[in-house]
Amino acid sequence: MRLEALARAAIADALARLSFPAPSGEIPLERPEKAEYGDISSRIAFLLAKELRRPPQEIAQDLAVAVSHPDIAAAEAVGGFLNLQVRPEALRRILREVIAEGERYGEWDLGGGKPFQVEFVSSNPTGPLTVGHGRQAALGDALANLFSALGWDVTREYYLNDEGRQIELLARSLWVRYRQALGEDVSVPEQGYHGDYLVPIGKELAWEWGNRYPEWTPEAAEVFRRVAVERMMAMIHEDLAAIGVSFDVWSREGDLHRRGLVREVFESLREKGAVYEKDGAYWMRSTAYGLARDPVLIRSDGTPTYLMVDIAYHVDKYRRGFARVVDVQGADHIEEQQQVKLALRILGYPEDFLHYCVHQFVTLKGREGIERMSTRKGRFLRLKDLIDELGRDVVRYFMVRRKPEAHLVFDMELAKKTSMENPVYYVQYAHTRIASIFREAEKNGELPRDFGTRHASWVAEMDLSPLADPDELTLIKELDRFPDVVRKAAESYGPHLLCEYLEELAGIFHPYYNRVRVLGQGKATPARLALLHALRTVLRKGLSLLGVSAPEVM
Repeated sequence: MRLEALARAAIADALARLSFPAPSGEIPLERPEKAEYGDISSRIAFLLAKELRRPPQEIAQDLAVAVSHPDIAAAEAVGGFLNLQVRPEALRRILREVIAEGERYGEWDLGGGKPFQVEFVSSNPTGPLTVGHGRQAALGDALANLFSALGWDVTREYYLNDEGRQIELLARSLWVRYRQALGEDVSVPEQGYHGDYLVPIGKELAWEWGNRYPEWTPEAAEVFRRVAVERMMAMIHEDLAAIGVSFDVWSREGDLHRRGLVREVFESLREKGAVYEKDGAYWMRSTAYGLARDPVLIRSDGTPTYLMVDIAYHVDKYRRGFARVVDVQGADHIEEQQQVKLALRILGYPEDFLHYCVHQFVTLKGREGIERMSTRKGRFLRLKDLIDELGRDVVRYFMVRRKPEAHLVFDMELAKKTSMENPVYYVQYAHTRIASIFREAEKNGELPRDFGTRHASWVAEMDLSPLADPDELTLIKELDRFPDVVRKAAESYGPHLLCEYLEELAGIFHPYYNRVRVLGQGKATPARLALLHALRTVLRKGLSLLGVSAPEVM
């Protein structure tokens, strides 16, 4: 039984003893920041104050006296809060349960195996992935891992916008680079793509084709559009491979048009009375539903807007059978997100089907200050180049360490450090130190030969009473918290919570490692090895959910 379950059972028993009413929901619990406030605290007295017509402190004092649970060592009322101290024996039982669950520890069955989609990156194929895309790649992949741990059947999807004006500008920009390679004095369109990444492709095409396309004709536009998308997709695949992200499904905008889904969804909105015509274009009546403006769905030239296509794309997601969808998008898409959700509501789709994880942008902080990036203007650092310089683990960890809603300033100087000043190394080094202890234990004969295959039964038979050091008991309490951190990190779209947890866990372990001897300590050694085994398992599991390795040696 975990710590929260023990506390709730003790408080429920005290409520019954006093004939106090039980709360309508779960008994509220929290972990106090200061050790003097106990292991678990509850504000249950504040919830009962109105009904009992008594001050919370008086109610909490009565509950503290009434608490009588074999696993609770002490109960105290402080400022209306009921603070509980758990007996060490109960914590040791929790450790046995953690070890018994093994690699499954931290997982839930909340999703029940239902289909769940995470769509992320989905960058237009107009250039390689940048540092900004790296945040979305790391964030989306971590969320996919987290929701898998909650029991959902997760699909990772990339939506490829391979149609429209931006692709036309990309094709024209590549044609200019091709003509420049042939010695012609032409300029990239003002709204085109000025990055140097198109220059070598233009030179290659000039060498291969010669003067085959001297003018910008419809035929040239079609050819350069196809080649540009192919080359950009090849670069995007390289960047994704570098950061360790792979997708189960690649969806293309062009397929939605070819299947007639965009037109079908537009007609459905019109049948619902959600569309009106003005100035030759078709608009959605969003202001009638409380939004700030009415967006265009079909332009006056008959072409659908990005919003119209996006609505159709999400209808397609629902028809493919997903029970829930999370789109990872930048903060610049907030208005569009509101419009898509409104359109789905008008069409009768469930409110809880579509969710958004919104993240802010990334800037690089280095020796020369802060650099703001733009793919169109060619001012960016390619994601693959950043990973080649810093390593995948560092980039992925730094990209999710800050909450998505906050602007991320990527500190290059800190990321380059290979000491424990670097937070990812700080966590990884905890895992490495534990691995070294186990190698030494095996070498000294202090670890059973069959430990790897029967560690759970080995621990079940072990005397864990030597685990009495305050740091040892604190580590067990932190291990107990891991499943709740996983759940909250997923449901709040906040992998940074897992980073915070792992750093706190490492922050307790490192001083313990420097202060306490593990090996050669008689009966204390097996007990401490059991604790470190559980700690190693949680560190490895937490890092893997972030897509970061847990090295045995550093």
